[in-house]
Amino acid sequence: MGFAALALTGALAQSPESPEAFSFQFVSQFDYPGTGNQTRPQKINTTNDIAGLFVDTSGASFGFTRFSNGSFSRPIADPNAATNFTEGRGINDSRLVCGDYTDSAGAFEGFFFSHGTFTNYDIEPTFTIVLGVNNAADFVGSVIPSSGIQSGFLSIGGNVTEFTVPNATATLDYQLNTTNQSCGYYIGSDGLTHGYWRASNGTIHAPIDPVGSTGTILFGNNDRNFIVGRYSDSAGATHGILFMPKSNRFLQYDFPGATFTSLNGINRGNTICGRYTDPSTGIDHGIIVQLVRTAAGGVTLPLAPSSAPAAVVPQRPVQIAPAY
Repeated sequence: MGFAALALTGALAQSPESPEAFSFQFVSQFDYPGTGNQTRPQKINTTNDIAGLFVDTSGASFGFTRFSNGSFSRPIADPNAATNFTEGRGINDSRLVCGDYTDSAGAFEGFFFSHGTFTNYDIEPTFTIVLGVNNAADFVGSVIPSSGIQSGFLSIGGNVTEFTVPNATATLDYQLNTTNQSCGYYIGSDGLTHGYWRASNGTIHAPIDPVGSTGTILFGNNDRNFIVGRYSDSAGATHGILFMPKSNRFLQYDFPGATFTSLNGINRGNTICGRYTDPSTGIDHGIIVQLVRTAAGGVTLPLAPSSAPAAVVPQRPVQIAPAY
């Protein structure tokens, strides 16, 4: 439901890593308890526990965990969040939740939450956000270092590596898998958002945009490096996507009747969490979707051809609040 396809020919057609071999199967919709809450799932672990955030009718933001049995945690609010702003961003199989909050000065700070205990994390005191964590408790996010250029970072075995996509004015790293492949998005010199993925050896593959995109955000990957996210088109609609790097193709998913769909997290069982916006109410609802093998696949899109290299422009300090 809610997907379409472009045919492939040659060796890629119906190959194990080709989108034509898969389609999406809707599983369920869910909402954090309460009237009018905006529910925004972010990541999903192997046992289908989901971390995310919800925004209540007063505009306050809190993290949450939705357990695999369908029950929810109490609202997750970092005790240092003086502004009613805490976001759950990632979760691993130990139910270690990561995220960010804003302090009394309005600065973004990172945190981890496990068994009722918060541990705050900062690389830089004015802007550090933690966006994803894997089962080794290695994690990724974004930071503004002394250079002033917002950078992605990985913390692997306690060693922190900061990086930027070339010519980007901001880079945000959203998730890493078991082999430390990570993905995220950046702001290019054109002022638009573009997806990227980073290999475990540090090689950055960018831009990752489907044809027709006016802005792409990649949120999560699994151990097969299947990558989920969303893109916007020239008509103003936003579509969920799954990108398969081995074929450089996308599979598109749209919740029926919605003009905004986002796929945010994918686990090793290819179960995906995300959300759609109800066009009649403007309320965001969480969804769970399963990627399944199929004889007749869904809508696929090619990778947009790389444009001629843009002129190198001076990087300017910017601060980008993370997308969700």
